[in-house]
Amino acid sequence: MSAPRGLSEDEAEAWEKVAATVDRLHPAKAPSPMRLSKAAAPPKPQPQPRKAAAKPVRQVPAPKPAPKQIDATRNTLDAGWDKRMRSGAVQPDFTLDLHGHGLDAAYNRLMSGVAQARAMGARTILLVTGKPRPVDPADRGHKRGAIRAKVLDWLAASSHHSAIVAVRRAHIRHGGDGALYIVLRRERG
Repeated sequence: MSAPRGLSEDEAEAWEKVAATVDRLHPAKAPSPMRLSKAAAPPKPQPQPRKAAAKPVRQVPAPKPAPKQIDATRNTLDAGWDKRMRSGAVQPDFTLDLHGHGLDAAYNRLMSGVAQARAMGARTILLVTGKPRPVDPADRGHKRGAIRAKVLDWLAASSHHSAIVAVRRAHIRHGGDGALYIVLRRERG
């Protein structure tokens, strides 16, 4: 937890105005008169004069929370789609295999393949990438798993990003960790 930030001058002034209008719920008990000697008798409490009604404090609306970052791989499909993909009931309309390609060739193949699938009216693409492995971001395709590590970034930065509804891990019958489903938005026509 972070430390409290304190009150600004405006907030402190507003608080003082509010505090002046509030009566104590449990006022401090006065000492019993039997215990007091005449010399130590407390002065009678002076009633505090009520201040004239202060101007209403302008309420500042609470700041809007920062927009949630959208994860392109989550919460973009209804439950029926997700259930069908997890169970392997989805039949891909188009298959795109990037095995055996370097990064540059894989990128070009991915972009042209997604464009071709969109032109055909495909709804689901099976993208075979190979299993993910930790890869240095500066790797130019010499290590295994480099294509898989870059695919989501390529799709997000491409001209096709607005047509992609979701990207999910493929069912084991379609390649499991070594493949992805790309679900495309239904074309209105």
